[in-house]
Amino acid sequence: MTQHVIVGAGTIGNAVARLLVDDGHTVSMVTRSGSGMRHPAVERVAADASDAQRLTELAAGATALYNCANPPYHRWSTDWPPLASALLTAAQRSGAVLVTMGNLYGYGSVDAPMTEDTPLNSAPGTKGAVRNRMWRDALAAHEAGRARVTEARASDFYGPGVRSTGHLGEQFVPRLLAGRRPRLMQGDLDVPHSFTHVGDVARTLVTLATDERAWGRAWHVPTAQAVPIREVASRMARIAGVPDPGVQVLPRAAVRLGGLAVPFLRELVEVRYQFARPFVLDSSAAQAAFGLAPTPFDDGLAETVAWWRDQERRAA
Repeated sequence: MTQHVIVGAGTIGNAVARLLVDDGHTVSMVTRSGSGMRHPAVERVAADASDAQRLTELAAGATALYNCANPPYHRWSTDWPPLASALLTAAQRSGAVLVTMGNLYGYGSVDAPMTEDTPLNSAPGTKGAVRNRMWRDALAAHEAGRARVTEARASDFYGPGVRSTGHLGEQFVPRLLAGRRPRLMQGDLDVPHSFTHVGDVARTLVTLATDERAWGRAWHVPTAQAVPIREVASRMARIAGVPDPGVQVLPRAAVRLGGLAVPFLRELVEVRYQFARPFVLDSSAAQAAFGLAPTPFDDGLAETVAWWRDQERRAA
């Protein structure tokens, strides 16, 4: 039994905590509000994770420190730098392995499936630049022998628990189940796009934390074959036993107008390319190295449908 510290109590943070406690470990979950899953082996801590001293105290004696935080989309440039600095400092001082939940923004727009060898783009936009700086700082600390670090990179999340932050979240699944057209904020319905199951994300993070072969580099989370959004809707409708209603792509003008009041919509312009052309994740390296396999896509869609239907029953 070992101690693990998770910063962030969203879908991924809670999924990681659940895996760890199921394996007999103890967990501290750190958020400003003290939220997180309720379990006898989980200590929920209200703390500012950008306070390096406090975070170092919490990470003392821990096997791993997981960065599962997710600042508001429009505040990445201001909120991430102090938080990332505190996480790296705490890892260096405590000796805990720093395991960061990353994404694919740093690659920018590419013309081939993304692998871990795809160069990080020097000008991928504000959000990609922030993530690239975080990784460069962490990798420099690792190479200097000051810390042990690794990063998991995934595409858009889907699965149980994914709500407003997922393209297959609350604007997609509940509408499809109700016989209405799911909404896509932007993009081409017929280009392949990779979606990563949240369960695969959690399993990968825990694996990277405890296998020294993972340290000092980034890994792509095992992800099923990329599928166009139109096909995603058709397959989900078939699984749910409902008619296929098609998919509605919001007009650019509507997204721009909505962005005047909703910061999240305003930020989507920067990553429009991800749904305008093929956006394909190659995860073969992690699959081969650690024996991990992605959740079959139809199985993941079935879990997603079941979870949303359970939410509807609870609400009723």
